[in-house]
Amino acid sequence: MVKRIFYLAEVYLLTVVIFVLAKLAFMCYHAGSQSFGLADVLDVVRHGLGLDLSMSLYILSVPFLCVWASIWLPNERIFRSILRPFYAVIAFAMVLAFVADTSLYEFWLFKLDASCLQYLETPTEAMASVSTGYILLRLLTVVLLTLLFAWGYWKIPLRLPAVKHRILSTLGGLLAIPCIVIGIRGGLDESTTNIGQVYYSQNQFLNHSAVNPVFSFFASLEKTSTTMTYHFMEDAESQRVVREYYDLQSVDSDTLLNTRQPNIIVILMESCGSVFTEVGGRTDVMPNLNRLMREGIYFANCYGNTWRTDRGTVCTWSGYPSFPTMSVMKMPAKSRSLPNMAKTLQSERGYHTYYIYGGDINFTNMRGYLVSGGFEQLTWKADYTIEEQKTGRWGVRDDITFKTLHSMTATATQPYLIGYSTLSSHQPWDVPIQQFEDEKLNAFYYLDQCIGRFIQQLRQSPQWHNTLVVLLPDHGIPYADLTEADPLKNRIPMLWVGGAVKAPRRFEQVCNQTDLPATLLGQLGLPHDDYAFSRDVLSATYTKPFAINTYDDGISVYDSTSFVNYDFVSRRVVAEHGPHAKELLRRGQAILQAASKDLDKR
Repeated sequence: MVKRIFYLAEVYLLTVVIFVLAKLAFMCYHAGSQSFGLADVLDVVRHGLGLDLSMSLYILSVPFLCVWASIWLPNERIFRSILRPFYAVIAFAMVLAFVADTSLYEFWLFKLDASCLQYLETPTEAMASVSTGYILLRLLTVVLLTLLFAWGYWKIPLRLPAVKHRILSTLGGLLAIPCIVIGIRGGLDESTTNIGQVYYSQNQFLNHSAVNPVFSFFASLEKTSTTMTYHFMEDAESQRVVREYYDLQSVDSDTLLNTRQPNIIVILMESCGSVFTEVGGRTDVMPNLNRLMREGIYFANCYGNTWRTDRGTVCTWSGYPSFPTMSVMKMPAKSRSLPNMAKTLQSERGYHTYYIYGGDINFTNMRGYLVSGGFEQLTWKADYTIEEQKTGRWGVRDDITFKTLHSMTATATQPYLIGYSTLSSHQPWDVPIQQFEDEKLNAFYYLDQCIGRFIQQLRQSPQWHNTLVVLLPDHGIPYADLTEADPLKNRIPMLWVGGAVKAPRRFEQVCNQTDLPATLLGQLGLPHDDYAFSRDVLSATYTKPFAINTYDDGISVYDSTSFVNYDFVSRRVVAEHGPHAKELLRRGQAILQAASKDLDKR
């Protein structure tokens, strides 16, 4: 029996060592973009050890059962034939988690979780942000490390001699099961092993480094398999907050347009946070956008609701909130029932509706959402030539699709609503000009040139005088050292330009991208009571301005004087400033709770 115990101990120890080495590799890979020292590395290993030990016990369960069964059937060949393929699968799963976690972190800045599965239905689009060499290198790493780890497990000698006292040994195995279960759950306390227990630092990178990526992935499966309902207070209280801050009527709205039936173009600028404009201290990256802010109606303190395109698209068109771990666009039962500006304008004013996207419109159920939302004609990657489809990793380059947009303004049946999502200002930032050495700045400069050219062409056309162009991003990005703890990270420029605009205006009130439907419909004299989470920021009822952003397991809330960023994993405030921070957090939690209840209705 001693040899069996030593075998299990060696398997367990090897698994723990692999997890620790993975942490070190993760930190080394990101050393160029993150600041930490040797003491931080030791702290990460120490604080993350609990999850490593727990996950290692999960993996040990199958070898334990085999060793326990061998008490009555001491045939090494049978159990070796079971364990060798098991170790190969385990090695592959661990390596895949390590490589995916390390690679995705530089793009998403959070640990591997099951939300990545939502983007794998269309793998070509999911991998469009990186080069073929990038992918091949990681595939090679997966293969080599899988072979290395599997070999390590296989080399542990499996000796299963006959046991003299089978009944006693069997009873000993039975007694070991509660110990394993207790180890997996992290003790006898009411709370079980969870990701939040390893969070120890104000530096989120160190907290994330301590998290076991395999544990993180499987723990998140439960959250994404069903709708996540957030509960912070009594439902009556959360509903009261929503009623207080979301007025569904427009009262004495400031009139900004010279017509109640303009042709409307809404351009979702991929990833274009305010950090790339003069708000972020850059006058050289997006000069056209900076100029248009002074020529049109500029909402200077607008914040994005989310961190991904699929979520930001729903926020913009449906005025519906974003959720930390769920994509509403990926939920057809809910997304097709949401209000949509296209559907409203179509039914109320007879608008003809179009949408342009140079990528794969089937990605993340985008087609289903747009069609059910009222868009009659979709133009996407498949409608372009093969040569045009290959101009960018994500699909058709922006300068080409902007030409489509300009052509459509002259040929579309009036009155029309055209939605358009750009895509070139996204990893891998492959654009046909070289203005800056920084590839991100270069991509946004390119987007700005496309915008400037389009607006200039439209201005010279007869369509200009009756057209409203709405420009806003789908979300911001963590450029340079920006994190969720910095309010600038999610601040986005929203501006309205065109001949339908009466005069240049600048609004300082804090607002969200979800406020576009109610605000625009209010300007057109149309009801917006279907948009329960959208506010007319030009209405006299908009007296308590604030904004919310959610990201993977976190929330940020803003008003004109205060800001709070809260992490749901560690259940603590990461950053806050201003006199209203605590009140803002409570408000944000109430609204997220009410929104998740609404999501459950489906």
